[in-house]
Amino acid sequence: MKLTSLDRVLLLITTILASYQVAVGIDGFSTLPIIAYTIAFGVLLVAGLLLFILGFDVLDSPIVVIISTIIPLSLATGLVWQHAASFRTTYLVFAIFGFLAIVITRSIPMPGKLPTILLAIIHGIAGMTIFLLPIILSIQTQTQPLFSLVGIGGALIGIGGLLLSFLKTGRPILSRETILRAFPGLLLLTTICFVAGFKFG
Repeated sequence: MKLTSLDRVLLLITTILASYQVAVGIDGFSTLPIIAYTIAFGVLLVAGLLLFILGFDVLDSPIVVIISTIIPLSLATGLVWQHAASFRTTYLVFAIFGFLAIVITRSIPMPGKLPTILLAIIHGIAGMTIFLLPIILSIQTQTQPLFSLVGIGGALIGIGGLLLSFLKTGRPILSRETILRAFPGLLLLTTICFVAGFKFG
């Protein structure tokens, strides 16, 4: 399946927004959140560029499952470090071991459903963290209301990551064509929510 002109425009805008967030949008944060957000948006930038240049064929790479895990884990870790100090160390340990578990279960052939179950659990926890934490903080007026957009972006990227991961594991939730057709728009909408949430929240 080939990229359409619209797909390329959407991906180009996504990469521009992600590069803006890396260069400007995370100024003023403490060290670990800056590192976490830089990794997340850096990977998003590279993913957008690779899709733009190589097309949907790049999604056939075995590393896609691992990459689709880096973004939510990094974002969630940065958010927890910034806004939930009592959970900092616990969540950092979860993120590190969660990522290692994904790498190991994707690098070594394993029978059964363990790799899929681990993937769903780790994606689910990271996605719910990104989704709920900004919204709760906004409701409690600890941040500006528009910070809740980060939560919406978290929900979208969680959906996108799971769709790609299950597609790659051979258990697609939707058809490959449907996922690929929706993916550039989903990626752009996710990035818009993140950039706007961090800037105005």
